[in-house]
Amino acid sequence: MEGDIDPRRPHVRVMTTGVFDLLHPGHLHMLEEAKKLGDELVVVLARDESVAREKHRPVTPEEHRRDMVAALKPVDLAVLGHHGDYYRIVEELEPNVFALGFDQSYKVADVQAEFDRRGIDCTVVRLPQFVGDLDGTRKIVERIAARAAEKTLYPKEP
Repeated sequence: MEGDIDPRRPHVRVMTTGVFDLLHPGHLHMLEEAKKLGDELVVVLARDESVAREKHRPVTPEEHRRDMVAALKPVDLAVLGHHGDYYRIVEELEPNVFALGFDQSYKVADVQAEFDRRGIDCTVVRLPQFVGDLDGTRKIVERIAARAAEKTLYPKEP
């Protein structure tokens, strides 16, 4: 039947990670590309304190970010990462493929080396860039702030 997985082929679990603070087309593209790599897509969302420490104070709380990502069509499971050890969730959920976003700062070779060191049987890949992206959450926030400052975000009603 169409859509059935060949029982002779192993099930492939793909994992990707991110903040997903303000969802935009680049996020959806990333998730669609990751899903193409296997049968099941698991998305691990960064915890609020990790985001605040490494990037910015999140606009959207972690539970809301997880719920929004879980509702997206390509996603089979969305979970929050662990506090501290970022690799623990990978050890627990045992993906076959780990997909890094094109703009994530981690190097494929470094992540693969850590997986190998920990005995995690998983291949690390880099996802392609989405042409036409809104340049990420940071630029979207900056654009909104500029329009709010110009008082052009919401035009006055006649």
